Amino acid sequence: MTESSYSPEDAVYREVIEAGDHWMRKISKGQTFRILDLEGNQAADTLFYNANDPTDRYAADVTIRNQAALYLTAGTTLMSTEGNELLTITADTCGRHDTVGGACSRESNTMRYSLDKEPMHACRDSFLCGVIEWGEGLGKRDITNNINFFMNVPVTPDGKLTFADGISAPGRYVEMVAEMDVIALISNCPQLNNPCNAYNPTPVEVLIWD
Repeated sequence: MTESSYSPEDAVYREVIEAGDHWMRKISKGQTFRILDLEGNQAADTLFYNANDPTDRYAADVTIRNQAALYLTAGTTLMSTEGNELLTITADTCGRHDTVGGACSRESNTMRYSLDKEPMHACRDSFLCGVIEWGEGLGKRDITNNINFFMNVPVTPDGKLTFADGISAPGRYVEMVAEMDVIALISNCPQLNNPCNAYNPTPVEVLIWD
């Protein structure tokens, strides 16, 4: 666990993202960005894009290979599809974050749980709303690898993924510094069918410092 020296009172930007909502904003090079788990065990599904070329975006495979570790935590540099450094995690009071479990969708809800789950709102819906509202030519094809901050997805010895109870708690956070101008898109996950949100989606807060 690595704590931050930044005070919330000094942040130049703060906003609470309600459960199930999305949030999208440009973060300038050198700015520090925090996602705060307000009530604990909330999954914040997140995408990052190079602000100057959104086709260059967060890549889970490049990030995992670059750090030679499966989970993300303090010291991890988030890499893009073109091998560029997007952000570096500088503080983390949760301990680890998932980047292989993907984002929930209405289709995956029906496959994993039951057909009657299809109408339920899902992270891919939120991502799609975000990129369409943002404009600049972004669309469905730009929703690719994501990070699940605060989400616990253990990998079993035989390579399978399991959705387990979260390891976060109220007030825990992850903080990163932008290595270039980036666009961040968060879906504050509305999932009710597995324990990633303790079956109770809750708000998160985002903060930015110059």
